[in-house]
Amino acid sequence: MNKTVLVIDDEQDLRELLCLTLSRMDIAATAVETIAEAKSQLAERRFDLCLTDMRLPDGNGLDLVSHVQQQQPQMPIAVITAYGSMELAVEALKLGAFDFLSKPIELPRLRQLVSHALVDNRQEVAAADHLLLGNSDLINQVRSQITKVARSQAPMFISGESGTGKELTARSIHQQSARATQPFIPVNCGAVPTELMESEFFGHKKGSFSGAIDDKLGLFQAADGGTLFLDEVADLPLSMQVKLLRTIQEKSVRPVGAEQETAIDVRLISATHKDLNKAVEMGQFRSDLFYRLNVIDIHLPSLRERTDDIPILTAHILDHINTQRNLNIQIDSSAEEKLLSYNFPGNVRELENILERASTLCESGLIVTQDLKLNHAAAASLAKPNNASRNHDIDSLDEHLDEIEKDILMDTLEKTRWNKTEAAKSLGISFRSMRYRLKKLGLSDD
Repeated sequence: MNKTVLVIDDEQDLRELLCLTLSRMDIAATAVETIAEAKSQLAERRFDLCLTDMRLPDGNGLDLVSHVQQQQPQMPIAVITAYGSMELAVEALKLGAFDFLSKPIELPRLRQLVSHALVDNRQEVAAADHLLLGNSDLINQVRSQITKVARSQAPMFISGESGTGKELTARSIHQQSARATQPFIPVNCGAVPTELMESEFFGHKKGSFSGAIDDKLGLFQAADGGTLFLDEVADLPLSMQVKLLRTIQEKSVRPVGAEQETAIDVRLISATHKDLNKAVEMGQFRSDLFYRLNVIDIHLPSLRERTDDIPILTAHILDHINTQRNLNIQIDSSAEEKLLSYNFPGNVRELENILERASTLCESGLIVTQDLKLNHAAAASLAKPNNASRNHDIDSLDEHLDEIEKDILMDTLEKTRWNKTEAAKSLGISFRSMRYRLKKLGLSDD
């Protein structure tokens, strides 16, 4: 059965061009000139896609986007904007438009958009729905939002504390999108050396600089047709922010040493645990880039906001550990209760680290409270500030502070896979200071 597209444009030449292009793709097209005619057609029959110009005789294309979102939210709608009308295009995306085309229309880009919009990805959606675990209201809201916006081509911004699952969320978005069968390329912006960023992101030509012995594809080209996930995007230097903004606007990249730009088809998802609004106010992040990245915002709750999900997550993590190591490790009820009362400053990632460590320390295949190695005094004071019942556990203030410092260092080292240089950088201390602290606390093997 042929797919059907509704085209709304008051320029006859453009209507004919769109209908002819769709016909050559074996897609049936119905063309009208006004919003009123479009609403009439939408009320009478079902379409698989709607293509509308922004400026119409009886109104604005944004009005039609809003109408479709209310009446037929499952149908993708794309808008056609005049050259340079980026603000209107972004506004359309925020209202729920699938994507946009700029005039003059480039036919390869049109065919690309239509192909993405008409992909049947119901199987991928069903599979991806289990990536984010939990039954709490907060995580259900996140899953529902992902399902609603995943098909859109709009850039997405994921906010939330470290360890809340931002990359997993980005993967879930990708797998529920029309790009699910194409590459998903994640990159931690804070881990790319500044002097190599342009080459890493955009690629380079052989001989373009010392050490460039071959042509190299950049991350954008590697993600062509799929999704590029920019984690910790707040760590990009201002010089790179300018280049990224141009890439988003032009939908093309120029490798280092190349004379011409290369067109790319990439969906951007970005994330950071930092407050980007504050970074913009302080001049550390460009407001125009933030405006382009933050078209659709998904906020991830902390683990302490959804403690009901801890048992589900614990069972899943232990299943994974048991499968990986061919073990049968369980956790007793008192240890699980202790996890429920813990504050989890490192969120789900910290829960994973705690259970990984406990599964190594436990005896007879059963994790008990002592195996968790939680800082009970710190956990209790964070969870219940007025509870003084644990004061007898502290022999001295120095010992208490050492225990807190040891937990922070251990957690950071586990997150960086015991890369001391990266751990020191993450904590904002020098490598020398890191070595001194590890030795003082008996954690060094030097």
